[in-house]
Amino acid sequence: MRCVIARFPFDLTKSGVLETMKGIKPEQITGDAVIIGRRTYPLKQVGQVITRQDRRDFSAGEVLRAMTQLGFTCRGLPLAAALPTRVLSPLRQAPAMLGSP
Repeated sequence: MRCVIARFPFDLTKSGVLETMKGIKPEQITGDAVIIGRRTYPLKQVGQVITRQDRRDFSAGEVLRAMTQLGFTCRGLPLAAALPTRVLSPLRQAPAMLGSP
């Protein structure tokens, strides 16, 4: 299937992506991800490996669209992980660390 990533056309197939990603260790996921085989990869890592381009040259959305068209399962961050946690002031943090109310 012809996909455009970073303004360049690529002829990608599902089996070709599986073969390319075989043996690649997944990085820590901090954003959207794609499940390839039994592993979950960050979209930017997949884009870099299959296009051999720098991660700054393409968006995660371009890779997301291409992987979805090829039939891979893509997922975003869970809502709880995306929301920032409440930051305590130093006066409230000290008793919380000591276990006092």
